[in-house]
Amino acid sequence: MSFFCHQVSYTTDARNRLLHDPLDRFEAIRAPIEKLGGKVQSSFFTLGPFDVLVISEFPDDISPAAISVAFSQGGAIASIHTIPLLPLAEARDLQSDSASPGQSARTLSTFAASSGR
Repeated sequence: MSFFCHQVSYTTDARNRLLHDPLDRFEAIRAPIEKLGGKVQSSFFTLGPFDVLVISEFPDDISPAAISVAFSQGGAIASIHTIPLLPLAEARDLQSDSASPGQSARTLSTFAASSGR
């Protein structure tokens, strides 16, 4: 399974509807994820430049592009940034498979730098 982080901004109309209808504010997020065979693992309202942050799990054959297309079809999402996530155990496996002794720390630090950490 593949994990993704979605940083989502609602359209102004969708944000107004969601604020006035407390029943299910994550329907615009949950529905496209489930339509593609994914599951929402965690979801949060944010106080930053995005309205919502969602962690999802999908079958391995899904792409970030397919996720973005599914979100855009609903009309409630102004923008979405989908970031593939690599579980720590998988990062360690990649590190041990591709690096010889003495190179592993540099490989992991290169991965962290390229991912914005």
